[in-house]
Amino acid sequence: MSDARTEQKPSRPGAERLRPRVFAAWAVHAFTASGAVVGLLAISALIAGDLRLVLLWLGAALLIDGFDGPMARKVRVTEFAPRFDGAILDHIIDYLNYTVIPALIVYRFGMVPPGFEIPAAAYIMTTSLYCFGNKDMKTTDNYFSGFPAVWNLVILYFYLTTSGPWVNLTAIAVLGALTFVPLKFIHPFRVRALRSLNLLMTGAWGALTFTLVLASGPSLTPAKAMPVAYGAFLLVSVYFLGVCLWRSFRRPERV
Repeated sequence: MSDARTEQKPSRPGAERLRPRVFAAWAVHAFTASGAVVGLLAISALIAGDLRLVLLWLGAALLIDGFDGPMARKVRVTEFAPRFDGAILDHIIDYLNYTVIPALIVYRFGMVPPGFEIPAAAYIMTTSLYCFGNKDMKTTDNYFSGFPAVWNLVILYFYLTTSGPWVNLTAIAVLGALTFVPLKFIHPFRVRALRSLNLLMTGAWGALTFTLVLASGPSLTPAKAMPVAYGAFLLVSVYFLGVCLWRSFRRPERV
């Protein structure tokens, strides 16, 4: 009987060296995929009627989405896990967490006037399809072209500002229409101009929103719970709005 070990083909040169890189690439894919689990937890909280917990889970999903792109580029997933399309995975999970769950929130928590719940949710979901299918979603200088279907953030603003149903419905109508308008919306991790400042402001915005959501309650609005943090949150929001408008009417940046 021959020794099976002597019949094995020699491993490809460099295979041992490549194995950690392949593992790292798949680990990043798994990290991205965890966003689907977080989305499920958000849906569970939605069914239970706990809007604050829904927002916290969507915040966790936003963190995952914010970090998985830089991680994927760092470990070169397209090179070391070429048979799996991380971009498609990212789009699927983003559509769940950025569009489907926010649409369900609008319906479940009555954020629009009575009778408009289904039309508003349907409008959110259908206009977002154009965003996710648009091959020119990113400009040459890495901004989003048109409203990038970040309805999770829109719902967050409805919650933090305690805006009324008609204001919410108007905002939904306008933002859905802006999906088709080539205004620039900033991607703080990809845009080069003012990147350090943008990242700093993004971190501040994240910390402020997390603090305000935690401090709020059924009978306590964020503005009353933490007025200073609420004012800072509005200032940071105005900064990002100003950057988007400023870049929309200037030449593309060099990349």
